[in-house]
Amino acid sequence: MKTDSERSDHTVTVLQRLVFPADADFDTLPLYVERGVVRPLPELEEDDDPLPPVQLEGNVHPDQVLGRHSMTIPGGTRASFATYFNAFPASYWRRWTKVTTVTLSVTVEGDADVIVYRTNARGDQNRVDNTHVDGGGSVEFTLSLDQFGDGGWYWYDVVAGLADVTVVDAQWSTSTAIEHRGRVSIGITTFNRPEDCVALLTSLASEPAVLDVVDTVFVVDQGTQKVEEDPAFDAVARALGSRLEVIHQANLGGSGGFSRSMHEATYHRDSRYVLLLDDDALVEPEGILRALTFADLARVPTIVGGHMLTMHAKSTLHAFGERVNLYRFFWGPAPRTLHSHDFSQYPLRAARWLHRRVDVDYNGWWMCLIPTEVVREIGFALPMFIKWDDAEYSLRAREHDIPTVSLPGAAVWHVSWADKDDSIDWQAYHHARNRTLAALLHSPYPRGGRLVWESMAAQVKHVLSMQYTTAELRLMALEDLMSGPDHLHATLPTKLTEIREFRKGQSDATVVKDPVGFPAVRRLKPPKRGKDPTEPAGSLGRYAAAVAGVLRQGRPVKPTSEANPEAAIPAADSKWWLLSQFDSALVSSADGSGAAWYKRDRERFTDLMRRSADVHRRLAARWDELSEEYREASPTLTAPQAWTATWGGVDER
Repeated sequence: MKTDSERSDHTVTVLQRLVFPADADFDTLPLYVERGVVRPLPELEEDDDPLPPVQLEGNVHPDQVLGRHSMTIPGGTRASFATYFNAFPASYWRRWTKVTTVTLSVTVEGDADVIVYRTNARGDQNRVDNTHVDGGGSVEFTLSLDQFGDGGWYWYDVVAGLADVTVVDAQWSTSTAIEHRGRVSIGITTFNRPEDCVALLTSLASEPAVLDVVDTVFVVDQGTQKVEEDPAFDAVARALGSRLEVIHQANLGGSGGFSRSMHEATYHRDSRYVLLLDDDALVEPEGILRALTFADLARVPTIVGGHMLTMHAKSTLHAFGERVNLYRFFWGPAPRTLHSHDFSQYPLRAARWLHRRVDVDYNGWWMCLIPTEVVREIGFALPMFIKWDDAEYSLRAREHDIPTVSLPGAAVWHVSWADKDDSIDWQAYHHARNRTLAALLHSPYPRGGRLVWESMAAQVKHVLSMQYTTAELRLMALEDLMSGPDHLHATLPTKLTEIREFRKGQSDATVVKDPVGFPAVRRLKPPKRGKDPTEPAGSLGRYAAAVAGVLRQGRPVKPTSEANPEAAIPAADSKWWLLSQFDSALVSSADGSGAAWYKRDRERFTDLMRRSADVHRRLAARWDELSEEYREASPTLTAPQAWTATWGGVDER
């Protein structure tokens, strides 16, 4: 530890600054400072989800936050920065960057004790160092990263004396040299969300430190409700000045919009990085600086992603890291991690699993920093429109020895997937086609491992659930895929219109917003023995339920079910084993805004099952041929020339 008089004058690189929410939002505060002192429960195992932690003395109030980098600590109390945004994720810097030691600098006004802690990969907490600050001043701690091979964090607590103390500033820094300091261009793809997009631009414009490293903010507007028409646009345009550039193009989905930003940043600017952001995300701007510095100090060119926090439960982390199971070829949370972790309930030091370093296969493009040298080497996104473009890009990068890191402390808030019906609405086409396409390109297993089998099983579930439109879109997706790589760019501007036209008038695809927009629910026969159906237990139970569901399709449809739905089923309960027991049902949408009327159709069931079996049989038989065809075509599909042709030129502004 060093005091003011002992501080050296060497140039340092700031890795991470103490930061607080700009609006002192009580819901986000647990991500920045602990609301009271937390003690891990001793009976926890390292892989367990912890029980509610013990809250001891103290509780931080938003009024204590004085600004983006300072706060007041009442006399006789303690504030801990063992939090998502203010603890230092030492193991990530140890594994992926050149940094070997860090310096923690803390400046306070008043009498205080500063205590430094660390953890290991098991979440065991150790006190590292401490010092007393008499009357105010700055202190430094030089800390090694040697013992963070598998996980672990650093953080610090500040304990106020009898009088109030102000934490003026704190930062983690290094003397490790950056060979080439990089600047970044930001790419935002937007479609009919002008208000959200302007809010994102405003948050970027509010941080001078971020603007200092930004070349250009590209807004690729693919909608009919233009971002420039938002009442607040002119003000943010003046704030960003020449850094802002709005590009208009046809709706080519996320892959078309983000590829355009890659193109502009890589070939029309001198940016070292392009940062992709969703238009409806709220960003913690400090995370942009952290991601940029992390990439500057990385051992090799590295894709640096930010985490997704839940927009409507702001202290909740969607996922700490994600992997692609290459045998199933499906994404999901990395092993030994949990979805939807709420830091207000389980702070960092109480959740042991958060201390193991998580290595990922990809990071979502809600926030993702990509070196432009990587873009030059592996190309742009595949023309997938949406779904799997981000995962495929990182899998492709990994084949070029380019890693992806999801960096704690860099994050955006985004609407949770739980509020969306994207697996059964128009996006079902892209889910089915793009997952299979990514597997054709990157699966190491014969015929994609379990993918074809799981795809057919999913098809059966949709048909049993009376989700006939979804099943049709999935078949359309696989037929298009088997037509060959040329369809990807050729249909990118038109496929969405085709899908929406197909869905028109389909009962299961028509969401009615009016709560009384349907006839009353009527059921001729009550539930057997007065009991509601329950989820089948185990694989044998699910198999028996599926067989029973298929056999039931042979029975005539009850005439009364055409006039009145037999049940009203909430979105959370709309499982195949339940829906398959009705001839018709009202099913709520995931966001709760309406419902659709599912109706059983014997002939359609038989036709869809026959065609589904045929398509999946042909897909399995042609797997090797298709895999070779798509792998050979991938460099051309992702090249600037192919994308420029799809954009119809690159000069529309």
